[in-house]
Amino acid sequence: MKPETLKLWATKDPSRPRTEDGRVLEVPAGWALLPPGDAALTRRVKAAGPSWVIQAKKGRRTFSQGIWAPADTIARLQAERAGEKEDPKYTQRLEAGRARRAKEQEAYVLEFTAAVAVFLAFDARYRELQERMARAIAEHATPVGSGTVARTKRIDVDRRAEAATIAWMRHQTTAYDDMKIPRVKGMRREVRRMLADRSRKLLGCYRRGDSMDGRCPLSHALESAAVATEDAQAPKSEHQEAAEIIEIMI
Repeated sequence: MKPETLKLWATKDPSRPRTEDGRVLEVPAGWALLPPGDAALTRRVKAAGPSWVIQAKKGRRTFSQGIWAPADTIARLQAERAGEKEDPKYTQRLEAGRARRAKEQEAYVLEFTAAVAVFLAFDARYRELQERMARAIAEHATPVGSGTVARTKRIDVDRRAEAATIAWMRHQTTAYDDMKIPRVKGMRREVRRMLADRSRKLLGCYRRGDSMDGRCPLSHALESAAVATEDAQAPKSEHQEAAEIIEIMI
């Protein structure tokens, strides 16, 4: 049977991936596994003919485990790729690409920060706090690869800003991170909805310009966030949390 281009799931035996319906396949003779890591080379191998893309799932995230394809095809394209990398123009294109992405990221951070500020819409007496909070949320949510809701393209930037603000407040102004939530389907989502309602009510106080008796809770949250350890463990990964936030919003 002629090999096809397939997307398969990894098993304990790398040479015996399985299909979506559970069938285990044998890798065709003369094929080799190209590890993940070089996106351009992977694209060329896939375009050159039949190949098997191998995936593995961890939580809600899917990771590439490489691509099986004829060994001679991989070797030929690897040689071509190596030759390109030795060309000075390749380095120039690489640097130009990095500069372009850095510029795009800088522009997005500014756009996202502005969107957060618009969503906060604090009264004039809290305008300085609004700007500090918008910057803090953007700094946390916008890094490339962070997996936060700010990086998704499934909802527009205004809704990303709203979701990121509510998520930030959940971690910084509530006891969510220390809650012992029963492993009951839908329970964590329900807790998040409840805390989101509380966060919106708190934001309403700042939007109306209400006087805060005692210490300002958002100022306190900003101070705490500034000194918090970045590697603090959360109940779920940023990627999984972002997916659940989007599900709630849409």
